[in-house]
Amino acid sequence: MQRVEPSPGPDRHTTYPTCRKTTHPHDANRAFFCYAGDMAKTFFFYDLETSGLSAQHDRIMQFAGMRTDMNLGTIGEPVNVLVKLNDDTLPSPDAIMVTGITPQQTQDDGYSEAEFAKMLIDDIFTPDTIAVGFNNIRFDDEFIRHLLWRNFYDPYEWSWKDGRSRWDLLDVVRMTRALRPAGIEWPVDSEGKPTNRLELLASSNGLTHTKAHDALSDVEALIGVTALIRDKQPQLYEYLLKLRDKNEVKKLVNLDDKQPFVYVSGRLDGDFNKATVAFPLTAGQNGNVVVYDLRYDPTPFMTMDPKDLAKKFYASWDERQQEGFVKLPVKELQYNRAPAVAPLGVLSSGDGWQHISLDEALIIRHRNILLSAPSFAENIRSLFENKQEYKKSTDPEAQLYDGFVPDQDKMRIDSVRNANARDLADFHPSFIDERLSPLLLHYKARNYPKSLSEEESIIWEKWRAERITTNLNDFMKSLQRLSKTNDDGKQFILQELQLWAESVLPADIDT
Repeated sequence: MQRVEPSPGPDRHTTYPTCRKTTHPHDANRAFFCYAGDMAKTFFFYDLETSGLSAQHDRIMQFAGMRTDMNLGTIGEPVNVLVKLNDDTLPSPDAIMVTGITPQQTQDDGYSEAEFAKMLIDDIFTPDTIAVGFNNIRFDDEFIRHLLWRNFYDPYEWSWKDGRSRWDLLDVVRMTRALRPAGIEWPVDSEGKPTNRLELLASSNGLTHTKAHDALSDVEALIGVTALIRDKQPQLYEYLLKLRDKNEVKKLVNLDDKQPFVYVSGRLDGDFNKATVAFPLTAGQNGNVVVYDLRYDPTPFMTMDPKDLAKKFYASWDERQQEGFVKLPVKELQYNRAPAVAPLGVLSSGDGWQHISLDEALIIRHRNILLSAPSFAENIRSLFENKQEYKKSTDPEAQLYDGFVPDQDKMRIDSVRNANARDLADFHPSFIDERLSPLLLHYKARNYPKSLSEEESIIWEKWRAERITTNLNDFMKSLQRLSKTNDDGKQFILQELQLWAESVLPADIDT
């Protein structure tokens, strides 16, 4: 990606052909946008740069994307926008040193979160859009969900309703490398180990990628890698594309007809190309399924009671490093995350079994052990039913997954989004969901601060001060650690971060 400069800033004017006219708060003469529903189904490739790694607590700072048709032909111009970092957030200095995007840039040239959320829903994730990223399902999509939650949009409909869906190219890359690597140059890291980093995939195969960790450049590389896999392994590409539909996944992975299947996941061992043969074992949470990694002999676990199995499952990282530790090779497969799965028959072609360091006889033997011990599956089901819950956050912005919003509140939520600053000043809906009232206060404070009453301003400032002070110590330690650099550009970024911290600190705190 080209560096996003503070002035004149990124191009925020995206045009699509022969479509409806729309207005936008930053551009009275904003050109035309197409609803994807007015066209055939399209891809929207996208990438984010964020203030840190936590979707609950960190923020989107840059969003870039490109729409294509199903043949990967581009539609319109790229989208490349900044999003204002609010004064309640101290970004991770390490993240900012990677992206080079300072909070001040976002303040100067970015959209507010409310404006940006409206753009996503109205102009980006339109009907029949397939949202595509690289590790997006586990990272980028989570940031999108939490952004929409904070700004009174449904956090899920953008990725499934009205023909919409999502696809993660990282798992597609992993399965291609593991099962059908021919025709593609596969990179290794400095230690000679396989790596699927996007920038290395792009450079190894002569694809455009101007700058790593720049959202727009990453999008360009992503489209290039997608086209490469489609051209070199078209059958696998088309098959994995269909797995956006959870019903297609269920045809292969289900508890009514338990069959071993090929499975590729980031949670699996990198020594085997993140691939294995798994077996549907028992029901998981929310209608999902718990699978067993047949690479590992189930025998050691057959005599364990639920308590011992729980100790294995919840073992700490340090415990897992101890000599003699045998991990419990089970994980939950979520049907709606477009998992990379395939029938066992794909391993029969060429040297498929050798590619993932397995043989069919071993798989059959381990499967039969599982089938002979139904009590083990029952113990695992109980383990997942009684899964340890993480301590719930008291922050309404981090409570997205505490439950769905009641239907009775949905009209009130729509009213929040449609209200202007004057309306919001006198708008005090009686929400059923107790998360929504404090969330509304935060929404007003960030986007329409003049709508706050004196009491609300006091409440907001107290919350903001607590959030800043909680993160201040780690922030300053990071600045000190990074200050040893001799790079003038990085020193400038560090100075900007210091100034940002000073500007957002509560009045009674000094750096």
